[in-house]
Amino acid sequence: MSEETYNPWTVVNVVFHHLADQGLHPTLGDGHPGEPAAELLRALGIRPEAEGDTRQRTDVHDHLAELRRSVFGEP
Repeated sequence: MSEETYNPWTVVNVVFHHLADQGLHPTLGDGHPGEPAAELLRALGIRPEAEGDTRQRTDVHDHLAELRRSVFGEP
């Protein structure tokens, strides 16, 4: 049997729309919603993937910029 794939953020979106339709006002933490959203997905039995997390990309870009500065000096 093949594993079904889907965008985990779609699941978060569906859950939030359902809660809003029930008159609730859901939020995902006070800052970046990535970790609270990942916790919600895990609670639903969904394993979130880092590739959809913009914080991962930002951290990689910051690290690469730091490496460039250390090798080539300040621009």
